[in-house]
Amino acid sequence: MKDLNNELWKLGVTAKTQHNEVAPAQHELAPIYETANVAVDHNQLVMETMKRVAVKHNMRCLLHEKPYAGVNGSGKHNNWSISTDNGINLLDPGETPNENMQFLLVLSCIIKAIDIHADLLRQSASDVGNDHRLGANEAPPAIMSIFLGEQLDDVVTQLIETGEANSVKQGEKLKTGVRTIPDFVKDATDRNRTSPFAFTGNKFEFRSVGSADSIASPNTILNAITAEAFCEAADELEKAEDITVAAHDLIKKNLREHQRVIFNGDGYSEEWVKEAERRGLPNISSMIEAADALTTDKAVKLFERFRIFTRTELESRQEIIYETYAKSINIEAVTMLDMAGNMIIPAVVRYTKELAETVNAVKAAGEDASVQSGLLRDVTERLRQMKDAMESLEKAKDEAVSIENAKERAFYYKDKIKILMDRLRKPADELELLVDRRFWPFPTYGELMFEI
Repeated sequence: MKDLNNELWKLGVTAKTQHNEVAPAQHELAPIYETANVAVDHNQLVMETMKRVAVKHNMRCLLHEKPYAGVNGSGKHNNWSISTDNGINLLDPGETPNENMQFLLVLSCIIKAIDIHADLLRQSASDVGNDHRLGANEAPPAIMSIFLGEQLDDVVTQLIETGEANSVKQGEKLKTGVRTIPDFVKDATDRNRTSPFAFTGNKFEFRSVGSADSIASPNTILNAITAEAFCEAADELEKAEDITVAAHDLIKKNLREHQRVIFNGDGYSEEWVKEAERRGLPNISSMIEAADALTTDKAVKLFERFRIFTRTELESRQEIIYETYAKSINIEAVTMLDMAGNMIIPAVVRYTKELAETVNAVKAAGEDASVQSGLLRDVTERLRQMKDAMESLEKAKDEAVSIENAKERAFYYKDKIKILMDRLRKPADELELLVDRRFWPFPTYGELMFEI
């Protein structure tokens, strides 16, 4: 990490924290806040530098969102705020956010923007690898919602229910119970790592972005949808006789109409999935399902209003998403077939030969060979399952190539090919635990994760 810091500092990228994360050999790096355009460029440099520095140390930097099934994946926390041209942070609530009308107006507009364009925000964090991560009970769910924390949630509730917010929660004392350690003041804004879009003191943290992604798309979407909400607010306020009264009414209107997107509970829970469905919030589970968000009437209107993309350009991007998905899954399927057919199956066949010879030798010695015979049966059965799954996957892969429509082909890969890939993987994973390590053709899961 020290070498990485030195290389990044040479490029003008400053990082202030780095620490171990949950998964083996997983680390987090946090660059200092910058303006969006610079941050996007620097983020690309960070990814390239991490890969380059890793090679120097005879290691590899994996930016894949989910390199290991069943183990925590990797993502980016896109910290986003808005400031004026003279450096005033519009997302700073101050000591009394219930009285800070500028902050509440900005907050209400952001809540409105996220609610209206939840599908578009979800699309901005979509890629093939991130499909394995989002909603996997270790990362933000695919359902877009906003976490405000106890303090702001209380203020918003007051405004919705009574039209006024006359009080504000303050941080409580957190008693340690240890005389030598002082009591701490608990932050009233709290934290919620199960939320995809969480308010964290004076900014929002968009946690759905994939570890290999550019942050250009998420920030473009966040800026565009917020700009739209601001423009609509400005149109109302500019024609008002009393701007203070109009701003107060607009805050209440935005919060009442778009409160469904606010959720402070456990985003990983099955109850939230049901509640989100009841609220009418979109639950978009895959990259190619999210692609439709680019060409809705409201999305086209948004992008054309701010001269970001035309309808034709959006349709082109959508087509590219379908092509990218199909090609990526096809590459993975071909690689899987090659690994299974040319490496795993031959290795397992050699192992079964040794097992069979062992069974015969034990029986010839007049001893009970039931354990060896049972192991041989287990291995042979999974070998048969692998062969059957390979044949099904090979056939489906050939069928996929013949589908001309890009969207249909992409969904065929999602609904057919991926399922068959999982079917092939299951016996292979089980064999890895049964076959003598001397025969296994590449590093095992355990070796990859724990012996580096």
